[in-house]
Formats: sequence, C-alpha cells, structure tokens
Amino acid sequence: MSTRQKTATTLPHYVSQKGMRRLRSFRRETSGSMTYPTIAFFLMMLGIGGIGVDLMRMERDRTHLQATLDRAVLAAADLDQQQDATLVVQDYLSKAGLGELYAAENIVTEEVLGYKRVSAKIESTFEAHLLRFSNGGDMPIYAASAAEESIGSVEISLVLDISGSMRSNNRLNNLKLAAHSFIDQITQGTRSEALSVSIIPYATQVNAGEALLSNFNADFDGLSAAQWNYSHCVNFVKDQFAKTTLSQTEDMERTAHFDPFTYSEPGIASPVCPTRDGSEILPLTNDPAILHDYIDRLQAGGNTSIDIGVKWGSALLDPSTRPVVNAMIETGDINANFAGRPADYNNGDNLKIIIVMSDGQNTNQYMLNPSRRTGPSEVWYNPATGDYSVYKSNRELNYYWPASDDWHDHPYGNGTSLVCGSWSCSYQEEPGEAIQLTYPQLFAQVSLAWNARFNYSFSSSAWSDWYQAGTYTHNRTAKDQHTKNICDRTKDQGVVIYSIGFEAPLNGVRVLQDCASSDAHYFDVDGLEISDAFASIATSIRKLRLTQ
Repeated sequence: MSTRQKTATTLPHYVSQKGMRRLRSFRRETSGSMTYPTIAFFLMMLGIGGIGVDLMRMERDRTHLQATLDRAVLAAADLDQQQDATLVVQDYLSKAGLGELYAAENIVTEEVLGYKRVSAKIESTFEAHLLRFSNGGDMPIYAASAAEESIGSVEISLVLDISGSMRSNNRLNNLKLAAHSFIDQITQGTRSEALSVSIIPYATQVNAGEALLSNFNADFDGLSAAQWNYSHCVNFVKDQFAKTTLSQTEDMERTAHFDPFTYSEPGIASPVCPTRDGSEILPLTNDPAILHDYIDRLQAGGNTSIDIGVKWGSALLDPSTRPVVNAMIETGDINANFAGRPADYNNGDNLKIIIVMSDGQNTNQYMLNPSRRTGPSEVWYNPATGDYSVYKSNRELNYYWPASDDWHDHPYGNGTSLVCGSWSCSYQEEPGEAIQLTYPQLFAQVSLAWNARFNYSFSSSAWSDWYQAGTYTHNRTAKDQHTKNICDRTKDQGVVIYSIGFEAPLNGVRVLQDCASSDAHYFDVDGLEISDAFASIATSIRKLRLTQ
C-alpha cells in the first residue's frame, strides 16, 4: 500500500492549536475597545440633534411671538383705534397665550394729527430641553415691531355730478352727507401739509372759475375779459382727452354763455356753463371749513359730462398745471403750502387720487354755432323798458317790434311812436334808448328758445334758424370715448381712480366701471349707501404699513 504525501501548506497540528489559542486570547483582550467610542458618538449625535430640535422650537416660538407683536402694533397704530396702545398690545399678547411677556415700558407711541406710530419690543428666555445634553442652557429670544398709519402726501380730485337728475330721490343731499363724512375722515387722519383736495363739480360743463381759467390761454375769440366775462368753461376737443397735460400756453376754446334748455328772459336760467353759486372748481385746499362750506353750496342742474369732469380732475393732478398753481399762490387764491404741486408722477410717497361719482350717463354737450359766438346781432334792446327790436334789411319798415307784433323804421326807444289815450292819439317820444346787442350780450339776455319763439316770431323758419341751427353737440357715444381716453391716460400715469355709480343707468355704470383702476375700485350704490362707498375709499387711501 502506498503512502499519501502531505502538502507543504498543511500546518502541523501543534502550530494550529497554538494559533487558535492566541486568537481566543486576543478576542478576550479587545472585547471592550469599541464601547466608549460608540457611546461618545451617540452622545455627540444626541447633542447635535438636540441643538437642531431646540433651535427649531425656538424659531417656532419666536415666529409666533413676532407675528403676534406685528398684529398688535398694527392694531394699536390704527388712527381709528380709540384704546390706549399699551392696552391693545397687552390684549393681543394675552389672547395669544403670551401675556406674561407684556411690559408697558417697552411700548412707545408717537401721535400727531394724521400720524400715529407704535413700536414695541419683547426680550424673553427660551427654555431649552435637548440642548442641555450638550451642556447648553436656556437662550434669549427677542421680538421687535413698529407700525405707523398716515395718509402720507396725497393729492385728491373729487369729481362730483351736479346734473339736474341729482335733484331726484334726495341724491344731492345724500351726496353732501357722504362728502362731508369723507372730508372729515381725510382731514382728521392727515397731516395738513401732506393733503390737498380739489373739488370739481360737473354738469353739462365744468365751471373752472375766473381765477383758475384766467391762468390758461382761454380767451373768447380774441375778446378781452372786459368785453366778454360771462362764464368760465372750456370746450375740450378730442385730442385733449388723449393726454393728462393742460399747459398755460395750450389754445383752448372758451364755452359760449347761452341756454339751450329753457324759455328764459331776462337773463338765462340754465346756461351750458353753470354760473350758479357752488358750481365752480375749488382748487387745492385742505381747510375743512372751506371744504364743508363748499359742499353745502352745491346745487343741481343741467346735463351730464363725465368726460369733462374727469379731464379737469386729471389736469389738477398733472405736473403741467404747477405753474398755474404757483400763479394762484401769488394772487392769494391758493395757499402757499401747495407750492410745487401737483407733484411729479411716481414721486415716492406721493399718492394721486381721483374719485368720480355720477348718477347718470354722458348726455349731449351743447356748443354755440361759431357764427353766433361774436359780432353784432340783429337784435336791439331798450334797458329802460325791456323791449326788443329785430332788424331786417330786406323790408321797407325794417325793425320788428315783438311786443306789438308790427314793423317800424327804428328800434323802440330811438324815435317816436303813436300813443293813444282815451280820446285821442299822438306821436310821443319813446322812453329809454335802444342799443344793438352783440351775440354774447343777446344770449346772456335770452335763451335760444325764447329768442326763436318771441324775437323772431315773424319768421316761419325761426325755430330751425335760431334754435336748431344755433348749436352743435357732442353726443353720448363721443363723450363715452372721451371718458375712456382720459381715464386710461390718467391711470397710465399711476393715478388711482375710484368711481361711484349712484343709482346710475346701465350705460353710466359701464363707463364708470371702465374708468376705475380695477373692479375693486368701483362702487355701485343706492341711497345712503353712497356714504359707505366714500368711507371705504377714505379707508383705502390711508396707508397702513409695517416699518420694522
């Protein structure tokens, strides 16, 4: 039997046994070598994790504290807030479960007319939990906040409808109540030097007033103020509604003084350009007494021209009228505090606002036929007797006397006429003296309808010649487009437009909605709701903001 050879790598048995003994000995000797590093590593992870957890808890509490303090100072800084600021802040903290952190000495209030600022700070300690595993302790926690409410620098144009329909349903009185309340809210919540208000009442036209219009290039067909100073309105053309500017050098057509609405004489009852008390623009003031008195004097009458109202409201906010304002400051018609206004557009904290209100829709705007604006008329007038005479050159006896419905060779008052008594008739000198009237003088005396009906009663075409052919109009469609153009251009300049439809018809609502800066800036109201609309606008204007 052969013998099997052992390989060279096979260890002797004694060597193998010895190796196993040494391995068992090494195992026994190193059995605890990883325990301390493992524990240390675990504690380090716990400490780091504890820091993260506690920091997150602290940030959560700090955020809650800061948000509560922000709300508290905002409420305390409200100009309408009647409670003491410290009590308001305390109440907010208490209701949020943070009442123990309140300290009255850490709340500071600054308040003057139209401005209120409240600042508060809290210093407390955050109680740590897991952070203690890394030998950490409690940590300080802080919150500070400040809020102020003020109007800031604000320029406001109040564009108010005083057309004839405002007499209905007590609308004018309701408007006055709302406007009075608005003025109180705005003036009481604003530093006087920061606020200017212009009131622009409109009907068929806008009466700019003599002081304002005299600073523009708006004479009457070359006539001086001494020759023509009946009214102070402007017939804006289409292109003037496509821009917000209104410079002193721009040519403007002054509106003729005439009445297409009534049969009135002597003196016209309803001129296109209103001259009644309370109808002219009140430019740039912040005096509550002046504003309230002006609102009380508003009277209703005439058609509706929203476009012209907004045009003037926009112009009184446009920097191009600054020279006009400065000129009126020099004459004492505007307070010197308003030098430099209207301010530039997008000028930091300055806010420009238009509030346009109407109970109707654009209606026809009447302009006098150019051939009837100036020059001598055919009508003579005797101031002593109130008699008229009309000259017609194509007759042998060429002066028509409406009072007696017959013809003579002279105007009444410039000759003799037959006077009959109980027993006899004789030619006597006529009283007074007749003077030939210019067209401006004539149409300041009699309405278009009266002139056609009475002075020209001898003519079968009097109505078409002297009433229908006496005027031309801008109709509603054209005026709606004018309104859209001036509203769009004004909004492009950053002016905020609020509009109020006061029991207005559908087309008026559409125009006013389109004019407003957004749907949220339009108000559709009935009756006394108009006061709520003005109150809401006043609240919106007041800028409430966090300052820290």
